[in-house]
Amino acid sequence: MRGIDETATVGVVGAGTMGNGIAQVAATNGYDVVMRDIERALVEDGLDAIDESLGQFVERDELTAAEKEATLDRITGTTELSDLAAADVIIEAAVEKMHVKQEVFADLDEVADDDVVLATNTSTLSVTSIASATDRPEQVVGLHFMNPVPLMTGVEVVTGERTASETTAFAHALAESLGKETWESDDKPGFVSNRILMPWLNEGIRAFDEGVATKADIDRGMKLGTNVPMGPLELADHIGLDICLDATETLHEELGDRYKPAYLLRRKVEAGDLGKKTGRGFYEYE
Repeated sequence: MRGIDETATVGVVGAGTMGNGIAQVAATNGYDVVMRDIERALVEDGLDAIDESLGQFVERDELTAAEKEATLDRITGTTELSDLAAADVIIEAAVEKMHVKQEVFADLDEVADDDVVLATNTSTLSVTSIASATDRPEQVVGLHFMNPVPLMTGVEVVTGERTASETTAFAHALAESLGKETWESDDKPGFVSNRILMPWLNEGIRAFDEGVATKADIDRGMKLGTNVPMGPLELADHIGLDICLDATETLHEELGDRYKPAYLLRRKVEAGDLGKKTGRGFYEYE
């Protein structure tokens, strides 16, 4: 298995919220990055998001203008999967659909050198099933970053049925080299984070729908009562209600009715009110 040092190149598949966040953090920590998506417009959107995010760090005096430009210079955007051939590790952050991830990993297995680790940023799907699309399941691991990636310090390392111990250790070391702290989970539905987080969000939505309290008081009560930075409705909007619904449906399918999505969550998604990214979810945004 290939090691990784400060001269390494990190490949990222997906230029959306998670993918561009991972690319930004890798480049900020000195790695050259190749970020790939299927359309040039998606790649450009991802690069623009990184530019804007880095600009906010400059405004807060957490980064200089020169450091921002140097970070951007380390990121190459592409639509060609073959451009990932030179990567020393590849992190997939594609849409949270099993058939999509398996197709991506089958393609990456052909493109990447045999000693390269392939990591998936999946938040609920089976790492073992994703790895089965490759001829290197021992070198496939879950590397679940939290959103927003540049701000959140945690990364969940998920071991599949055939993930080698060396691959798991590599994943911890890689995340730590990006300034993150890690915890480890077996390949069970939802892992540690979403197995616990999604029912919390879901129950907050149910409480609002059933008139237990106003949305503001539900969020305020959880923040003041449990010392979390966001209440469940705020956090669901921030994550994206469509993403919350997908995750909850996966858990419902795997673990039964205690994870059944709240009616109001499904209705919001059907209406296109997905949270902060669409300007409206449980709250309205500029």
